[in-house]
Amino acid sequence: MTKKSQTHQPAGSTTHQGALPLGNLLQGYQLQDKGGYITQEFQDYAYRLAVALDDLPHKSVYMKMAKTVDRRILDQALGFVSDSQAKSKAKLFMWKVKQLRTELADKQPTAIGK
Repeated sequence: MTKKSQTHQPAGSTTHQGALPLGNLLQGYQLQDKGGYITQEFQDYAYRLAVALDDLPHKSVYMKMAKTVDRRILDQALGFVSDSQAKSKAKLFMWKVKQLRTELADKQPTAIGK
């Protein structure tokens, strides 16, 4: 007696010759796990900033900024830098963030008596 190999398929599904199972599609890709974990949205944003500015060694600076600086300021500075042809986008980004923060502070009225 010979046994036929049985495949488990959901009812009503058909297989196409040459189609690969979903698990096999992802086997060729390797993820680079460096041991870090992104658990908060600001961490993801900071990492994306560091990648966009080509400044991964200083991603902790961007983590701090993403947590403490107004997101609108960071987005404006990133937009300014992405349009430029600067050698160091990170330096230009930091300069623009400082400029925008100064402008925002000048616009806000100071509280008297504090």
